[in-house]
Amino acid sequence: MYQMIQTKISTVKEAQDISINKPEAILEQCKDMTELAQESFQILTVNAKGKLIDRHLISLGIVNASIVHPREVLRACILDSASAYIAVHNHPSGDTTPSAEDIIITRQLIEASKILDIKMLDHVIVGRYQATPRFLSMKKENICQF
Repeated sequence: MYQMIQTKISTVKEAQDISINKPEAILEQCKDMTELAQESFQILTVNAKGKLIDRHLISLGIVNASIVHPREVLRACILDSASAYIAVHNHPSGDTTPSAEDIIITRQLIEASKILDIKMLDHVIVGRYQATPRFLSMKKENICQF
C-alpha cells in the first residue's frame, strides 16, 4: 500500500515590469512614505534584470528612529529569490540628511549582503512631500560604496 506525502515547494515570485534603475524610480514606488508620521524602513527586492519583485516593510519605528537588522532584510530577499535590493526609509522631519545611524546600518547591510551574494543597490531616504518630493540617494551622493 502506498501513502501520499504532501510537501510545499516554494515558487519564485514573478517580477513586475517595473525597472528600478534610478532614485526617481525608487521614489515613485515609495512616494506614500512621504506622508508617514513615523519612520518606516522598507526594501524593494529586485531580480537579475533589475525588475521589481516586491516591497517589504522591515521595521516601523517611532518619529525619529527605526530598528533594523540585516537578518530581517536578507530574509525578505531570500524568500523572494532576489538578486539585489534597495533600502528605503523616511525621515518624518523632512530633512533627508542621513544620520550617523543611517550610514552605519547601510554599511552593515552592504557587508552582510556580500556574504549571501545579494547586492545592495542603494539606500534612499525620503523626506516629507513639499512642492516637490524630497529624497536622497546614498549611492548618488557617494555616501557609501555600493
